[in-house]
Amino acid sequence: MTQEMVVKIAEQAVWVILLVSGPLMLIALIIGLLVSIFQATTSIQEQTLAFVPKIIGVLVGIVLFGPWMLSHTTSYFYDIMNNLTRYIG
Repeated sequence: MTQEMVVKIAEQAVWVILLVSGPLMLIALIIGLLVSIFQATTSIQEQTLAFVPKIIGVLVGIVLFGPWMLSHTTSYFYDIMNNLTRYIG
């Protein structure tokens, strides 16, 4: 196994992680921004107000994007397992 192959596998792993976690992070970012704007305009400084909408939004995101995320993750896993003999030997 060459160094280029290791770098390629690591690059693919990072890309899959970013691709799979991106929608959920974007949902949490948008909801957090909206809650922060709401808190700034109403002068409500409750700390837990930011967490509950984010949790609900991320759970809805998991329901909506879950099958897509799972298919990308399993596709990468199958690719690694199918080429395992090439990586080892």
